[in-house]
Amino acid sequence: MIESLQFEFFRNGLIGGVLASIACGIIGSYVVSKRIVFISGGISHACFGGIGIGYFLGFNPLFGALLFGVFSSFLMGEASLKAKEKEDTIIGVLWAVGMSLGIIFISLSKTYAPDLFSYLFGSILTITESDIKLMIFLDFFIFISVILFYKEFLAICFDEEFSRVRGLNVGFFYLFLLFLVALTTVLLLRVVGVILVIALLTIPSAIISQFFHSLKKIMLFSVLLGIFLMIAGLFLSYFLNLPSGATIVLLSSFCYLISLLLKR
Repeated sequence: MIESLQFEFFRNGLIGGVLASIACGIIGSYVVSKRIVFISGGISHACFGGIGIGYFLGFNPLFGALLFGVFSSFLMGEASLKAKEKEDTIIGVLWAVGMSLGIIFISLSKTYAPDLFSYLFGSILTITESDIKLMIFLDFFIFISVILFYKEFLAICFDEEFSRVRGLNVGFFYLFLLFLVALTTVLLLRVVGVILVIALLTIPSAIISQFFHSLKKIMLFSVLLGIFLMIAGLFLSYFLNLPSGATIVLLSSFCYLISLLLKR
């Protein structure tokens, strides 16, 4: 175990995993509490459209993913607020359209573009110092946003109708929450991939929410559990010579099944 820490790429992967777990643990608590896992999955897959357009037009794919992800999050949020009977349909359409556009534009691109598989499971062991700085900024922005609007987010997650009656601008804070989900997804997309982002957003919070009902406790223990799963998955993938992203997802899923058995 000690010998693996001698490699800089492995140390960067651990640091990046910890930073990703902090962001996903906080935002994931809202995602699970609000039951918008399907929306977060739709946002993450819709980002592929922006990635493909970025490669096709020759600008930074992550910038395209951010624009596409934020735009998709607002569309899905509006659908959730104003057309609940068509919400799942709209999310499914944006999910499929984003993936399809990404594949088409990447295939039409004249420049080299990596395989889409790398965006699905990411490349956590290729994290650079600039990626780490970007994730530090993401954690800081999320932390400040949650401190400023903790009560508002809490209100819309657990009693949206009462919040609206009390005069809270539910639409604004709901869309802002989806913006944070989109921002988290996009900034972690190249680092850990779509599949691992969804897993980190949902699985630790889903496990912890079975045993705690305080949102602050769910956030805290979701972050700690996410860090544990990330570190354990990285070491497991290193010793078994397996893809790191897929190993972390499978380990997290296994822990979720164990938690269901323990809860029962």
